[in-house]
Amino acid sequence: MGSISNEYSALSQHISVLQKVVVGRSAEETIIRSYKRSFNGFAARLKVKEYENLKSLKEVVSVFPSRMLQLQTTRSWDYLGLPQPTPEQLNAESDVIIGVIDSGIWPKSPSFDDSGLSPVPKKWKGVCEGGPNFNCNKKIIGARGYLGSAWDGTGHGSHTASTAAGQKVEGASFYGIAKGSARGGVPSARIAVYAVCNSIGCKGTDILAAFDDAIADGVDLITISIGGRARDLYNDVVAIGAFHAMVKGVLTVQSAGNDGDSRSTVGSVAPWVLTVAANTMDRHIITKVVLEDGKTLIGNSVNAFKLEGEYPLVYGKDVTSKCNENDAKSCSEGCLDKSLVKKKITVCNNTLPYATALRAGAIGVLAVSSVDAFSFITPLPAAPLNDSSFAALISYLNSTKAPKAKILKSEAVNDTSAPIVAHFSSRGPNSIASDILKPDISAPGVDILAAYSPLAPISEYGDDTRSVTYNVLSGTSMACPHVAGAAAYLKSVHPDWSPATIKSALMTTADEMSPSKNKDAELSYGSGHLNPLKARNPGLIYEATENDYITFLCKFGYDQKNLSLITGKGSVICPKPDQSPKDVNYPSLSTKVGANKSFTVKFSRTLTNVGTLNSTYNAKVISGSELAVTVQPNSLFFKSFKESKSFDVTVVGKGIEPGSFVSASLVWSDGFHRVRSPIVVYTS
Repeated sequence: MGSISNEYSALSQHISVLQKVVVGRSAEETIIRSYKRSFNGFAARLKVKEYENLKSLKEVVSVFPSRMLQLQTTRSWDYLGLPQPTPEQLNAESDVIIGVIDSGIWPKSPSFDDSGLSPVPKKWKGVCEGGPNFNCNKKIIGARGYLGSAWDGTGHGSHTASTAAGQKVEGASFYGIAKGSARGGVPSARIAVYAVCNSIGCKGTDILAAFDDAIADGVDLITISIGGRARDLYNDVVAIGAFHAMVKGVLTVQSAGNDGDSRSTVGSVAPWVLTVAANTMDRHIITKVVLEDGKTLIGNSVNAFKLEGEYPLVYGKDVTSKCNENDAKSCSEGCLDKSLVKKKITVCNNTLPYATALRAGAIGVLAVSSVDAFSFITPLPAAPLNDSSFAALISYLNSTKAPKAKILKSEAVNDTSAPIVAHFSSRGPNSIASDILKPDISAPGVDILAAYSPLAPISEYGDDTRSVTYNVLSGTSMACPHVAGAAAYLKSVHPDWSPATIKSALMTTADEMSPSKNKDAELSYGSGHLNPLKARNPGLIYEATENDYITFLCKFGYDQKNLSLITGKGSVICPKPDQSPKDVNYPSLSTKVGANKSFTVKFSRTLTNVGTLNSTYNAKVISGSELAVTVQPNSLFFKSFKESKSFDVTVVGKGIEPGSFVSASLVWSDGFHRVRSPIVVYTS
């Protein structure tokens, strides 16, 4: 992957290179993608020997195998405190272009109507190539379909795009559930669609092509709710594409992943990417189950069905003729006897028995689930119950000869415990770049209502044939476009802000979250809960440039080959080894130390004034007894705008047990602004 010099000669150059290594066929038939707009490279189908020969060519900067990545989704923006934009703000937002790399979009959705929008910004250089009958407008200003079409077949891309920048739509709901005004964070911002995913996944070659095009098309930022397990940065197509975007002044916002709640599961690890975790908000969707004895149990599901009256309850073990007791209790595939479950509510001690119960003819399902954080769509009247509620249900079953119950349609209730990081949200420590705290920030990603494609299945169950234009989804995929929308909001207010400035503003003004409610604390939520309005005026920011990130990679230990894979530069001059990777000018401070050993760690940082002139900021450390933190100097005076001042943070602590971490926070304040950074020290 190299830097681009001449777009028009790149393809012939790529074919020329391939001709030197392919055997028994033409170079043209091996090439899949030619990246020739924002960076110089290509994707090709090669045999093992051809692959090895290609790596040995002097003119080739880097070679790495492609892999398949996965997709990771009205109340939320009100919850975040971002009000309906004023006419002046709508006008400013209309010049911001968000590139959405995802599964495509449903352009017919009211969320993507272009009524009231001004003409397309003159800076736009893209095209509308969404496939048959796909039409762009002043809202969806560009589309590229790398799988043949930009029509959204999974619903995922429509959901993320509308969350970030959908127009305001009154009366949106999922079958009447969570009804209200659906809107994106920046309703008048433009959307450019790069469809790289289908129900199977997202090819790395297509993702790189999307980055290549989006950068050249003129997007202002990129949101990508796609990922996988963490990989070395030189093998991570999102990290590579995002690096080239950053060089061109384009911020990339990426979902953290849905592999929680174990540690070191975060998949987005590059310091130039803004990585987003998912948390709850103050609206939660529940399903009530009313037993005939009057007791009401609460389940977590999105159940759009309304059962009229009560129905008999049957336990899985009592409605089988061919399975052992354990399989029958779980309602395993093939165990339920259709004649015994028809028009009855089946009770299963399994977390996902819904498809088998539906096929067997059950009228509803009550199941056990240890997950309380979010609700998911069920294909029939159903409610997953926590352990205590399920135990109460079994007790009721055993107390009467003819148990009955009714499952009510789901409803939205107020959740006063929010925000809490969702159990599925991937968390740190960062398994690749150990001195970079990931995720960076947390945002609403649970029970999010947004636009959807009527072509897509509305749930994970193949037998569910319903179709909707608005759906309720949960995932870090849903949190990511919230931060992208907030970033676009900042870009509309501060058009000259760099990717690092926007990232710093969002991180250092994030609201603090409760460590007691989140067992992994900063490892799960990073700097805290997104607060777009505070980020508009952060006071101070941690700026970082391409050279800063290259220095980080050098200190990280990457050789010239690996550096070239990421930067696209054939030769990178690394500075003298007088700094550590942890000294990259990052808005959070984190490092790994040896277990059960006392430690002293020093961080170096630089702050730049984007607030008031002649301002004095004083440092305050918030820490428990585990860490002793000192800041030198502990007072910074900024005379002018964009003036920068450096400081050191020294952290001293006693031995930390293996697999543990301790944390503190550093706050710089001038009496009005509050610039907060988490400090995390951890062991393997």
